[in-house]
Amino acid sequence: MTSGSLPANPFVAAGMIEDPRLFVGRKDELHAIASRMSGAQPTSINIVGEKRIGKSSLLYHFFLTWEQRVQNPSRYVVIYLSLQSVHCQREENFYLAVAQELLNFSSVATNPALSDPLRIRPLDRIAFSDAIREWKRQGVLPVLCLDDFKTLFDNKSEFNNDFYNNLRSLMNHNSVMLVIASQHQLDFYSKKHQLTSSFFNLGHVIKLGELQEDEVKDLLRLPASTVNNAAPALSMDEQRLTQQLAGSHPFLLQIAGGLVCEARQQGHDENWVKTRFVQESRRLPQSRLGSRRWWRGLRWLVWNLPIRLGRIVKFLGGTVDDVSSWIKGMAILVMVILVFTRVINWNEVWDFVRDQLGIK
Repeated sequence: MTSGSLPANPFVAAGMIEDPRLFVGRKDELHAIASRMSGAQPTSINIVGEKRIGKSSLLYHFFLTWEQRVQNPSRYVVIYLSLQSVHCQREENFYLAVAQELLNFSSVATNPALSDPLRIRPLDRIAFSDAIREWKRQGVLPVLCLDDFKTLFDNKSEFNNDFYNNLRSLMNHNSVMLVIASQHQLDFYSKKHQLTSSFFNLGHVIKLGELQEDEVKDLLRLPASTVNNAAPALSMDEQRLTQQLAGSHPFLLQIAGGLVCEARQQGHDENWVKTRFVQESRRLPQSRLGSRRWWRGLRWLVWNLPIRLGRIVKFLGGTVDDVSSWIKGMAILVMVILVFTRVINWNEVWDFVRDQLGIK
């Protein structure tokens, strides 16, 4: 949806964001793609990030808005293609799918110098490469935003080293630029699937993480942050609740924001939102949620807690910085553990505290 009235609930937690009015943030990443596309020598990019972090939405939004981001847009044609499509399971079908997306542009379809090479059949590796080289002679760079790239690794007999070497050759000659989304960096897959092509040493990697603070605020204020004269779907209290539940993870923010909107529309209370959020957030892969909890717990145990314990010493009379507080706090924490394991007794703990305070 790219036109028409705005939805009452602008939060999207059911897949890729297709309406550009509902996409916020990622300005640095979008600028990085555009600058490497329009530079003196185009540089292919690997967008890397965990599941549900927004890779597909980023690629699709760039596909929708690239003409606004570069000078002389007539020099480029940008397509978005998900490789999960059944039309991309064989090498020749991959070339046909790319060709069809390129031909969807009227500037391509009505220009025989660009369109005729793509209409050759069979459009095998040689014919596709010849077509792309002809585009270079015409001064037009095809930019392929390829989503779900790891799908190709499931069919190694079709997509082998020769396939990747040919793509690399086209990239090296500045005939094509790829923007590839994957959960891991491409060299991870080359090692996993025993592929030796230099294709996997891709020019530039952009790691997609959680949203920055200003990006979170823009998301919480949808659609006002992207549409002139529009009002935020969430009140200030509702925005605070959404961020309290979801932090800065884009997928969790979309879930929480959507639930808050739904609760208001249906007359549910805050407890309903919190209960449903716990259920819905399970759609984020458990490895991600588990790693967040594990890291937060570990950080609290080995950094926050020791600093707080150390500050007790500081409050009582010492003058130390956070590092000294951490060391002393960690020592107290270890000593408490040793007391409970009966290695030392409480008197020795108090002796240590008194020594730090300079009490005789």
